[in-house]
Amino acid sequence: MTFARLALRTALTATVLAALPGLAAAQMSHQHTSEAACEEALLRCATKVTPAFGPDGTLWLAWMAGGRISVASSKDQGKSFSTSVQVTEPQLDLDWGPDARPKIAVDARGGIALAFSIFRDKAFNGQVLITRSTDGGRSFAPPKPITANNASQRFEAIGFDPAGTVFAAWLDKRNRAPAQQNGQTYDGAALFFATSRDGGETYSDARIVADNTCECCRLGLAFDGNGHPVVAFRNIFEGGVRDHAIVTFADLGSPGEVHRVSRDDWQIAACPHHGPSLTISPEGTYHVTWYTNGKARKGLFYAQSRDGGKTFTDPLPVGQVNRGPSRPQIIAGPDGLAMVWKEFDGTKTSVNLMTSHDDGATWSKPRAIADTNDASDHPLLVSDGRQTYLSWMTKADGYHFQAIEAEP
Repeated sequence: MTFARLALRTALTATVLAALPGLAAAQMSHQHTSEAACEEALLRCATKVTPAFGPDGTLWLAWMAGGRISVASSKDQGKSFSTSVQVTEPQLDLDWGPDARPKIAVDARGGIALAFSIFRDKAFNGQVLITRSTDGGRSFAPPKPITANNASQRFEAIGFDPAGTVFAAWLDKRNRAPAQQNGQTYDGAALFFATSRDGGETYSDARIVADNTCECCRLGLAFDGNGHPVVAFRNIFEGGVRDHAIVTFADLGSPGEVHRVSRDDWQIAACPHHGPSLTISPEGTYHVTWYTNGKARKGLFYAQSRDGGKTFTDPLPVGQVNRGPSRPQIIAGPDGLAMVWKEFDGTKTSVNLMTSHDDGATWSKPRAIADTNDASDHPLLVSDGRQTYLSWMTKADGYHFQAIEAEP
């Protein structure tokens, strides 16, 4: 497979200029640029950008910039974007943690669910806020908490199941204070979930999946062939080991057993801020990528499960260890599996790609497909069912949207 760099690095159209009114003339060709000390709520100022495709092929972006969450859409695979819509009007103390970002999902009828987190205080206690749009992204309801509980909630993940129900999971510290009041030690947080059957207007009461999980890493969320949620997360195992785990739901309200993805033996009484990525192929295989600094292994790794997450293959190393590989992302797309991650060679950061056409049995040689000389967001992968794309926000070069083309 080869990557064709689509035109983000393409000329900005009048539509985009309407969304980004402050662009200078020098910025009007080849990219949506990102500026230093940019405080406006514009795509060129974004630090975190999250993509999602709608059922009609519309590309949606949700981003953080200037203390606000904004959304825009593209009908031409990222060549141009609509005027942006501000989801939040006042500036907020948005969760700026390395694994935090706004989450956006689109249902079969074009309804949009969106979630993000803010900091409540200087101790990094968070609150997950949710909103939705029922008019094609032209407006969003006022954001509101996903749960009435006043404990810290962060690192949310959301998605629509095949029937149109929103499934949301997040890390929650509501069990910490009661444990400490009883003189008990409480490590980490807990994995909680809730569902919405009205497109994100209201959510069910929050319920626990697992207690004593790592409190500061992104979640991996996917749906299996039966439409059941599957969540990958960094757990805290016996001895303070923060290795990854996975849970498959029997239905939207019934989490199954927690299974270990690998035994890396990373003992750390701190926050790695480096969560896993999960995708499920049409064959039903679970594919997980993650980072570890454990005693058993260090770096990026990939493993798969063909028994619903009960057992996983031996971890496969990913990337060049001497270049600090990080932020892996994996997706099962129309042309097979694609995996990307970041590496730093001392001068520039590159996004590297490997692909598989046999459900992860073998992988292509890794190669760099994009790079930048300054700060950048995590590389993300998204598919419209016909094509897989790389979405990557960079400070120096702006927003990239690149297609993964099938091999000739």
